[in-house]
Amino acid sequence: MTKQELDLPPKASPDVIAQRNALADQVCHALARAGIPVHRMVLGGESEDRPGAEVHLDPLADGGVLVEWNTGAELTAAALNIPPGELDPSNLPYAIRHYETVHTCMRAALLGILASARFQVEEADGHTYGSAVHVKGFMP
Repeated sequence: MTKQELDLPPKASPDVIAQRNALADQVCHALARAGIPVHRMVLGGESEDRPGAEVHLDPLADGGVLVEWNTGAELTAAALNIPPGELDPSNLPYAIRHYETVHTCMRAALLGILASARFQVEEADGHTYGSAVHVKGFMP
């Protein structure tokens, strides 16, 4: 058996990671000032699954600062603990529809709040980051 090398994307330099950490701190401050519960995830750490905005870094060269919304445990469990055999894509259960609506609305709210606070933001790539907000920079 031969060992195949994976073509992994390049990681960001330590300087870029330091800049992203500073930007993530600014994002947390802006969201907290707006009254949004916010949690900072440590690079490489596990999600805390606490409700509110979760700010973390993607360490890849083309990554950045990401903000994701975490719903409360009760809604998350109701939406994600439905047995796969019971899912009809044409008629999803209420819990899943509500969960998706909350994430869609909160992404729009986070985009608006952060843009108003002078951050350069956009919807993150859905295939890679789901419903996250990508923070690209700050306009002083």
